Amino acid sequence: MSSLFKLPARLLRIVPWIGLLAASLLTLTLVVTLLPALFRSEAALQIRTLRQGNSLPDGFYVYQSLTAQGIRIKSITPDHDSLVIRFDSQEQSDAAEKVLRELLPYGFDIARQEGHGAANWVNRISLRT
Repeated sequence: MSSLFKLPARLLRIVPWIGLLAASLLTLTLVVTLLPALFRSEAALQIRTLRQGNSLPDGFYVYQSLTAQGIRIKSITPDHDSLVIRFDSQEQSDAAEKVLRELLPYGFDIARQEGHGAANWVNRISLRT
């Protein structure tokens, strides 16, 4: 019965190479899949008031105004004393910045926000060590 499960010597020499090839392909697949996510920059705008005492615009109003212009918004969140609007692409962010500069009255600062993607976290971690 043991002769049924005996593999030829030639096949036994190839098995480690097949395993190495499979591991290499798996590693390459993971790198190709995850690497773009590490270096993706997030398109975001931050709205702040220039004068103390002024209130931020309503997030729903901003959402409706940008959506009416055909601009897709990923999220709108309050962040300390500002409103952060995230977009799927830099083009959407650029278009939104133009619309917001016309829409909001004087007294609001509209700035591009630094991306908080994985690349920035890698930089922060490496600076702490």
